[in-house]
Formats: sequence, C-alpha cells, structure tokens
Amino acid sequence: MKESSQALIKIAVVGPESTGKSTMAKYLAEKLHTLYVPEYARYYCQHLNKNYTLEDEVNMFYGQMALEDTIVQNIKSPVLICDTTILTIKIWCDRLFGFTPDFVREEIKKRKYDLYLLMDIDLPWEDDPLRDFPHEREHFLKVWKQEIHNLNGNYILISGQGEERLKAGLEACKKIIASTSGNIY
Repeated sequence: MKESSQALIKIAVVGPESTGKSTMAKYLAEKLHTLYVPEYARYYCQHLNKNYTLEDEVNMFYGQMALEDTIVQNIKSPVLICDTTILTIKIWCDRLFGFTPDFVREEIKKRKYDLYLLMDIDLPWEDDPLRDFPHEREHFLKVWKQEIHNLNGNYILISGQGEERLKAGLEACKKIIASTSGNIY
C-alpha cells in the first residue's frame, strides 16, 4: 500500500477515439515504473454491439471507479497513470442521451488529477469494433478541452507521431512530477 505521507500524483490520458490513449498509458507506466488503470469500457463493451444504454454507461462509471480505487489502494509508486477517467462517461452520456446523471457529474468534480494528457487527433483513424465516430474527432477534441476547462484541470495537448508523441507525453509527466513532488525521473 502507498505511504500516506506522500501524495499520489495522478495523470490521466484522455481524448477522442483512436488517439493512442492506451498505448500512451502503457508506455508511461513502463517508463515511470508504475501502474496504470486500464479503460474499463473496453472490457465492458466487447459484446454490446454498440447498443449502449444509460445503464451501461452507469455500469462503466462504477467499473472505472472500482478499477482506479483498487489500484490506488495497492500502488507503491508515487505516480498513477489512468487510461481515461470517468469524465469519459459524461462525454458519452451527453452525446448519446443528452444528459449525464447528477451522481456522475458530482463524482467527476471530486476526483482530481494533477495532469490531463489530452491526446491530439493528428493520428490516423484506426478501425476498431468499439469505436463509433471516425468523422467527429475534431468535435470531441473541443468537447474534451471544454470539459477539462470546466474542472479547472491542468492539461497538455500531446501531438506527434510514434516515438515523438510518446516522448512528449513522458516529458509532460516528468515536469508535473518534478513540480509536484520534487522528484526527477
């Protein structure tokens, strides 16, 4: 279990579909010698055939929180990488149903992240059965920026291809870690 004397630095990798979030989260966890919280929705949605209900979104909300909370309770590193957050649930609920349940919005306000790595849409779209809006990534990038702004969140837009993109994410993490804890990787 993590020592309570040292605050956990939480870094969320977020953004529109097909922008390399999972690749970035795994890379950062490896380079920073820590754990990452996987995206629960990828497991949950495998057999839904894109017929999402509000109940599904709520289930994904609870599943993502449970994954994050379990890892937080057991992490030994001072840094946690999150491959998305429950803010994704709000964005999808708003899009699919025109609203987000109040309890989801309240929990989003309570969960703080030291940095959001907002993944840019400069990567080519990769088809995946769990992805839905290939022609709306620009729209969703604007939505992500607005949602993070509404939370007074600290974010950096991560652009580039391949190693360049991964290194940009790693450098952003190292800066926030250094400024937050004084540790330099």
